Formats: sequence, structure tokens, C-alpha cells
Amino acid sequence: MFDVITIGSATMDVFVESDDANIVSVCRKDKKTEFMSYPYGAKLEITDFDSQVGGGGINTAVNFANLGLKTSAIFKVGNDIYSKGIFKSFENKNVDLSNAIQRDDVSTGFSIILTSFEGDRTVLAHRGANALIQKSEINFDAIKNSTLLYIAPLNGESNKVLDDIVNFAKENGTFVCFNAGTTSIKKGFNYLKKIISTAQIVVMNKDEASMATEIQIRPDTRDEKFSDQLIHPDLKEMFKKLRISDYQVIVITDGGNGAYAYDGNNYYHCPIFDGPVVSTLGAGDAFASTFCAALQRTNRNLGKSLMYASVNSAGVVSQFGATQGLLTFEEIEKRLADNPKYHYVVIEE
Repeated sequence: MFDVITIGSATMDVFVESDDANIVSVCRKDKKTEFMSYPYGAKLEITDFDSQVGGGGINTAVNFANLGLKTSAIFKVGNDIYSKGIFKSFENKNVDLSNAIQRDDVSTGFSIILTSFEGDRTVLAHRGANALIQKSEINFDAIKNSTLLYIAPLNGESNKVLDDIVNFAKENGTFVCFNAGTTSIKKGFNYLKKIISTAQIVVMNKDEASMATEIQIRPDTRDEKFSDQLIHPDLKEMFKKLRISDYQVIVITDGGNGAYAYDGNNYYHCPIFDGPVVSTLGAGDAFASTFCAALQRTNRNLGKSLMYASVNSAGVVSQFGATQGLLTFEEIEKRLADNPKYHYVVIEE
């Protein structure tokens, strides 16, 4: 019996930083896009380099275990040097690996993370085994005997198991937290709606929520100043479209603007928790999984759970590696106690 079982990707992440990287902004009337660029054809010096284990399935499992929950993880790897590094990384992490899938005929996922001087990153990802999880490889009894199923983004062919696992979880009384990925979102809202409707908690970032709902966030104009409002009206519309069932909590993260949650009665906004930013990789995984775990810790106080998630996410971005800066509940609560002015806001419907 597990408190939580996660399913998602497992990768070997290589972090690369070069002082020669440029951030280029391209602006249109209704959109601003930023690109990381390097001089074409040049040979550049690497300023900093590191390798860590990552992937949504691993990052969230390690975080849940670090927060004191009995945790197991479902992920798929090959039988190669990278899988050996992944399994070794779990030493002393208190994560059950009996449900991990290993096959000789696939390669383990691998990512190169290009980190900018601003702390943000561009990821070059080889999905490998992560995109090849099959229904027959999943231990459904483990899902049945877990209190919570946390679904990290599933890519490629692995996305085809979503219907089966969420329906199985619902039939067997296992709560579901769904962190939607682009593969699911690109299938359209009618498909996504079936998955979302089975989940008690749904987490997306603002760009994903916009893609899923086909609702664009309008910028300020001379006549309308949306930025002066506590919550953008277009964000409200996203929440209402994503919240399909009465029992659901929807969370949308908005980068430097913090995060929002909606329970059908009120909106909750929590600003980011200030701290140094080394790399943002893994911040979303830490945020979403901490929020899920904190709901029980805080007796379903959505605003306080957002605060817990923001503090833990700030710990992750302060270091290289998606799990290096993770905090325990006690450490999170100490940081909150040391920063009494940090708080959330409730915005009535």
C-alpha cells in the first residue's frame, strides 16, 4: 500500500551553461517570444556543466518521498549506462522501484539542458523509453492499492495508456492528480476533457492552459488595463472551462507572477517565493507534487498549499538539478515562519 504512486518520464539530464548565450526577444502586436541563441558556426566555451537524473516521474516521486509519503514510481528505461545512473540515484531516496519498467530493446531518455544567465532554460530531449510505456507493462494492482496516482506528462505512445489508468483509478477509488503535457493537450479539448474529468487535481502552466482551452490572455491596451486586476478575466475563463466536475481543484502556474488555484467558489493567488535562480528545470514538478501533498498537510487549505508549493519550488530553482534543492515539510514551514509577510490572496468569484 502506497500513499502515492507516480507515472511519468525518467531521464539523464546534462546541464550546459555558456556565457556566450544570448536571449533574443521577438515581439508582435499580440505576442512576445524569447529565444536562446548562440553565434552560428562558432565553437564556444562551456561555463558550467553538470549531470543529474530527472524526468517528471522521477522528480515527483523523489519529492513525495522527501515530504514523508510512502512512494512508488512507474517509469520506463533501457538497459544502458544511463539507466544504471538513474537506478543509482535512488539510493537513500526511499522510493519503491518495484514498478519501474526496464527493457533491453529501448534506450533510456536523455536530455541536454541549455541554461541561460537568467536561470531559465531550453531543453533538447530524446524521449527514448519514456515514449514507449505499454499498458501490459503497468502494475495496475499498485495503482489500486495507492491513495493517490500522480500522472506526470506522458509523451508519444505512452500517452495511449492515459485513458486506461485514469479510468482504473476512478473505478478503484484512487485519487488522481493530473499534470497535463503537450501530447495530451494537442489531441484537443474533447479528448483532454475525458481525462480531466476523472482527476481531483489538475495542474498546468499558463501556456498549457491557454493551448488546452484555446483562450488567449489579452495584453493591456490603452482602454483596458488587465494587469491592474487581481486576476486576469481570461485566466478566469480558463479555470471555468478546465473545471469540469464539482469536486475538482484546478491549478495554473504563471512563472514569475506566481500561481493560482480555483475550487469553484474562490480563486487563490500566491506570489513566487523569492530566492536565487540557478536553473528552473524541475520547478514545475516540485510545485505540482508539493501542492498535492500539502493539501492533506493543510487540511485542504488551497492558499496555504500554494505557499508550500512555491517555497519548495524556490528551493529547487536555487540549485542545478531537478531534485537537488527539495525541502521537507518541516523545512518549508520554517521558511514560511521566517517570512511572515509572505502570504496568499483569496479572490471571490
